[in-house]
Amino acid sequence: MAIKKEYDYLIVGSGLFGAVFAYEMTSIGKKCLVIDKRNHTGGNIHCRQVEGINVHAYGAHIFHTEDIEIWNYVNNLVPFNNYVNSPLASYHGELYNLPFNMNTFYRLWGTSTPDQARAKILEQTAQFAAIRPSNLEEQAIKLVGTEIYEKFIRHYTSKQWGRPPCELPASIIRRIPVRFTFNNNYFNDRYQGIPIGGYNVMTEKMLKGIEVRINTDFFRDRPYFESIAEKTVFSGRLDEYFGYCFGDLEYRSLRFETESLNMDDFQGNAVVNFTDQKTPYTRIYEHKHFEFGTQPTTVITREYPMASARTAEPYYPINDVKNMQILDRYKALKEREQNVIFGGRLAEYRYYDMHQVIASALHTAKKEFRLLSVNKSIHPVKQLANA
Repeated sequence: MAIKKEYDYLIVGSGLFGAVFAYEMTSIGKKCLVIDKRNHTGGNIHCRQVEGINVHAYGAHIFHTEDIEIWNYVNNLVPFNNYVNSPLASYHGELYNLPFNMNTFYRLWGTSTPDQARAKILEQTAQFAAIRPSNLEEQAIKLVGTEIYEKFIRHYTSKQWGRPPCELPASIIRRIPVRFTFNNNYFNDRYQGIPIGGYNVMTEKMLKGIEVRINTDFFRDRPYFESIAEKTVFSGRLDEYFGYCFGDLEYRSLRFETESLNMDDFQGNAVVNFTDQKTPYTRIYEHKHFEFGTQPTTVITREYPMASARTAEPYYPINDVKNMQILDRYKALKEREQNVIFGGRLAEYRYYDMHQVIASALHTAKKEFRLLSVNKSIHPVKQLANA
């Protein structure tokens, strides 16, 4: 007879996927241990308090979704404010509204009606209408024309991906949000906001009462950790889990420079993108504006894209042909793992928005729930098994 192990689930990583899964399984009486190699919980949504301001330690995170059930789920954990993301683009000091909308077009061309703006874009895209784009540059020009491409896409993309757009696949930019209304809301999603008090409040609510060990690296004592739980939930790098046996899955990484300033307002907006080639960073965040802060000082972060390595934090998967072929080989290995659940952006090598991570974790928890033959629903979210 098999000896019952100390934990039902070892959860590697305390980001959104791990925290949601732990919260759900604990709610039905399962014993979970959550470990994280960082010195804090929450993964990339972790915030640091600086001068009374919640600083997004790993880049700006704005929660947005069309899914009312996911929105209700997070608001049952912690109330959200009504922040609406309305970034600006700075091109050599000229400021434009994003996403591309009538305010942008008026600033560019002086067009004041949708028909005028459409005509201007059509004029600049007409010669590319019959072309099948072979790279990102051609795709972008076909969609929005030469002027928008040159001012807002070309150099920003080069900085973001570390190579010129003509060397990037067209698939990265299959569509570009263009609005013929005076609407600066970046997202089309109906629900949007930031947790009141910051994301740490939400993470702490999910992990309350659950054993959590930070500064704990799964790979430093892997045989021990694999021996103490019935199942492992792994949300780290997929290639690292398998010892990089098929090579590295490539990412773009980010470097952040955060600075406290003795002024109440630096740029008057939460996010400003810098789209020219001379500015080395891509964005500046002013964190207090995510929560309508009135502090007498402010904190800003400059974001610099960089190449990823095994020692650098992976952010954006490079989903080109080479990496997809490597991913397929790792997926085949995943299928052989009997008692391991892989989930989250790193373990799935996918770019996920926050609501998508939560939906994936809930879907996974529900599958486990069914396997355990427990005949009651999991928390307030319904029908996620079909999501």
